[in-house]
Amino acid sequence: MPESPDPAEFAGLTREELATRLAAALQANARLRAVLESSHDLMAEQEARHAAELHARDQEIRELADRVAQLERQVGRDSSNSSKPPSSDSAFERGKRVKNTDRSLRTKSGLKPGKQPGTGSATLRLVDDPDETIYCPPPVCECCGEDLSQAPVTGQQRCQVVEITPPPPPTTTEYRVQAKECPSCGTTTVGQAPAHAKARASYGPDTHAQAANLVVGHFLPVGRAVALLRQLAGLTVSTGWMAGVRGKAAGLLDPFMVHVRGLLRAVGVLHADETPAHAGGRLEYVHVVCTQYLTHLHTGGRSAADIDSGTVLPGYTGTIIRDGYIGYVHLITALHAWCGAHTLRDLKGVYDFDAKQAWATGMATLLVEINDAARAARAAGATALDPSDLDTFRTRYHELIAEGQRYNRHRHYQAATDAKRLLRRFEQHQDMILRFMTDLTVGFTNNQAERDVRPVKVQQRSSGGCWRTLQGLADFAIVQSYLSTAAKWGIDKLQALQQLFNTGPWLPPAATPDTATAAA
Repeated sequence: MPESPDPAEFAGLTREELATRLAAALQANARLRAVLESSHDLMAEQEARHAAELHARDQEIRELADRVAQLERQVGRDSSNSSKPPSSDSAFERGKRVKNTDRSLRTKSGLKPGKQPGTGSATLRLVDDPDETIYCPPPVCECCGEDLSQAPVTGQQRCQVVEITPPPPPTTTEYRVQAKECPSCGTTTVGQAPAHAKARASYGPDTHAQAANLVVGHFLPVGRAVALLRQLAGLTVSTGWMAGVRGKAAGLLDPFMVHVRGLLRAVGVLHADETPAHAGGRLEYVHVVCTQYLTHLHTGGRSAADIDSGTVLPGYTGTIIRDGYIGYVHLITALHAWCGAHTLRDLKGVYDFDAKQAWATGMATLLVEINDAARAARAAGATALDPSDLDTFRTRYHELIAEGQRYNRHRHYQAATDAKRLLRRFEQHQDMILRFMTDLTVGFTNNQAERDVRPVKVQQRSSGGCWRTLQGLADFAIVQSYLSTAAKWGIDKLQALQQLFNTGPWLPPAATPDTATAAA
């Protein structure tokens, strides 16, 4: 505090001097006030600048934290909490992951690993007429060393070894097409060789079947298929011939594909899916439409027109079980059902990155409970769930949606954004998501389609990651449709291919074995 002026200092001053002193003091005071105000302005300006810097820094920190969270979500995504295929999972992370029920809807059976009590045995049996018998007598007595070559046999024990023999040389059949002249009219008539003997020298239908089974049925690359056919069958074919056998098989399957398309269009529930494949230097898609007993694959892009090019789904009036891909929404004549397995993975993805999203676990639990109830009802022969159960399930469904919306209303980080998107799906597509609850003929998942389209990935991985041509991919899709359908009916792949190359394609008698039995 400044010292107060002494009154004695002003005792001898005149009025004019006092006025002068006062004016000077007032000027000094004004200067001090100006300096003080400028310092206040400077401090306010500095505080405003510091606040702006802090705000910008906080904003940058939030953006970086959000970016880190997004990157962590990307790294943390796998087949258990997203739509990524299991083949994309890291082998190291897969080995470290604790085994639980996150990856599938299967429940523990309670059985120990390995052979179960009471199951049949598969022990190799002795045969009564071995191809060769070799006797193993003792040469000398193990006690005294006496020669035992002339001693009688007092007992013996049989043991057999089954061994592969070198492949026999392939058989060659010559067809001599003869011409004969009619003694009555003089007309010359030429005979005909079998359909598979049109060239001067060619491989027979069984050889074609074995080769097609290697490159399509067992997903072998062409070079390995050539080596295996040489080692096991004694046939040395060229890689070009082996590469072309898939196309020959596909060329014979037009009647089969037409027949299967007709059967599929008459089925009440279909599974549909698509998967990318690298062919001819670009990304192509393989589309599948299938049931438990029928498979139809075709190639194309990912547009609605490409989906329709399979000529199964356009105009279809049943129910299509599918994932959330928007390319199927133009199929307005059909009912749609959302795959429950995809929904569970999306719910797990939300919960994995924000454990406070309790509504997500509640919704997953509800969907599994509904599926259990639907499965039990089908097993009991019921055609629908009890109406009171339906009301209870719907009420819980809407309560969980409301709970999730309340929790995420004012949250704007990535997990909340994903949760809001998922909640909108539950709200807007309730009929699709709960189709398996209201129609017991509809399954909970689209696993059938995913299983039937998986051979595309298996073949692509074994063949270096791509097909050389688009036509090769299209041929694979056709032949795989045939082999998959035959396997569903219990027909061996090789047997189906042998029939294809000998007499023509095998055709499924009906959409299901039950329908075939009823028709018979």
